[in-house]
Amino acid sequence: MTSSPRAIFADVDLWIFDLDNTLYPYPPGLWAQIDGRMGAFISDLLSVDRVEARRVQKDYFLRYGLTIRGLMKHHGVEAEDFLSYVHDVDLSDIAPNPALGQAIADLPGRKVIHTNSDRVHVARVLARLGIDAGTFAAVHDIQSTGFEPKPSPRAYDAVARAEGTDPSRAAMFEDAARNLIEPHRRGMRTVLLPTSCDIASAGKEGDHIHFVTDDLTGFLRSITGEER
Repeated sequence: MTSSPRAIFADVDLWIFDLDNTLYPYPPGLWAQIDGRMGAFISDLLSVDRVEARRVQKDYFLRYGLTIRGLMKHHGVEAEDFLSYVHDVDLSDIAPNPALGQAIADLPGRKVIHTNSDRVHVARVLARLGIDAGTFAAVHDIQSTGFEPKPSPRAYDAVARAEGTDPSRAAMFEDAARNLIEPHRRGMRTVLLPTSCDIASAGKEGDHIHFVTDDLTGFLRSITGEER
């Protein structure tokens, strides 16, 4: 697409935002905290050392798309117990960004979050960013999508059913290029927030990426005409 963002997004009335590494850049060490707590949970649950816990963690992730799905299926783990434990991390390195909150609030239409995380983590991150949770009309988290993670089509189906909006009037903002393939197929406008992560960056040159920006606040202001 070669037209200006303001023209391209003129008829959008549903704005879908990923959370982690999209509304804020992952601070150094944050993923290490979460990954480490996953390992600790599994180690305690199965009474195994950290090496075996990591093997189980990655095996379930590869087989089911989410570690928690494997733990639920094979060990009867309650999702809330796992998610609350692994997301009990220090968020103090996330920089407040109320300007982004205002830029999102200024968008016309409905704003929602679609994340592979859970809504408690969403609430904590938004509070740290200084963004009013009421800015978003809904949070579509991993539980509300039936533990179907992006990029599974079923994850987007769940959001589409909940929102009931014409996808050609929607836009999605993501840090993982592969997570924008399905939105593109459905007719959404897509915006990639690039990262240094090789997995997230894979496929970023594809036609399913309509815009790329490393300044989400500025990009949103260019849509609303509030550039400053």
